[in-house]
Amino acid sequence: MTSFNKAVHSATRRWFIKGSVAAASLYAFGATRQGQAASDPAAAIRITLPSKGSAGYVWQTVIEKYLDPAYSEGLKLEWVVADPGKMQVQLAAGSLDVGVFGAVGLATLNNKGYDISLFGPALNNHGRWLVKGDSPYQSPQDLKGKRLASQPETTETYQQARIASSLNGLDLKKDFQVIFGPPTANLALFDRGDVDGVIVLEPTATRMVANGAREIARVGDLWKHATGTQEDPFLVGLAAQRKWLAANREVASRLASLFAAANQLLHDRPEVLKDIHQAFGLGDTETAAIALLPQRLPSAYATRWDESVWRQIDKELEVAVSVGVLDKKPDQPIYDGVPLKVRNA
Repeated sequence: MTSFNKAVHSATRRWFIKGSVAAASLYAFGATRQGQAASDPAAAIRITLPSKGSAGYVWQTVIEKYLDPAYSEGLKLEWVVADPGKMQVQLAAGSLDVGVFGAVGLATLNNKGYDISLFGPALNNHGRWLVKGDSPYQSPQDLKGKRLASQPETTETYQQARIASSLNGLDLKKDFQVIFGPPTANLALFDRGDVDGVIVLEPTATRMVANGAREIARVGDLWKHATGTQEDPFLVGLAAQRKWLAANREVASRLASLFAAANQLLHDRPEVLKDIHQAFGLGDTETAAIALLPQRLPSAYATRWDESVWRQIDKELEVAVSVGVLDKKPDQPIYDGVPLKVRNA
């Protein structure tokens, strides 16, 4: 194994072990937690807050400081910060009431016997293909045969990039030399020139563009081009165990409306993104990246939860099966089928 491959392997292994060890003792606690939440309407709702520096980390700030308090009145939210891997284990174990899940990841889990359902909007796909500013590459097709960095194969970032690419005649497994690793390792590879391109999420992509990288494609645009739809594609949505949803249907509907309203606020008032730039991990001196937030980030925030979204989810799963990302579609839909009604924030 070369020193280069050793470095990538070591970073990825540390990333995987850290999440696995942290989540190992959650299951016994989770069963008790789910029972308490269902029986006590005044109980706090343990809800995920993605890690600082991610697009979803701003939800707590937007809801508590910018959104009309009427949306959250009577809802006692207990925010639990966790990376995606840990959050998904917590939700599956029942130690978390509400998390966020992508279509492929949730379908994979439900195929193994879990019973989790999506019930509201969270984030649209905001994956970006980036190259160096002086790179000759102008599109993903130009990177065929080249080295491309991405998050691990099990992440929604990679899986949905693979799905969208396949609809445009590209096979990420066969047409590219994909190197998998956590975001920090991928950025290091990119900065050193060890890869020709990288697939990353916001706000990391905005920071990279501000520092000279060039965006050549958006995963969402690849999806829209192939499917003919005008809506940004689904990335992750609010999710809970079905038994929690059955016992807390009204609360779940209110949570779905709350997140839709918070996300809509960022569409209506994109300058707020500049005000809360530190939640994205951007320092006050990163003025170029901060200035780009209002034009680059709003589309990441999902505001719809209706049949158009559910059709997208079904399509994602169909393509995932056809390209081998998913063994089969679950026997029942992975969404609740309950649309929301949102008033303007």
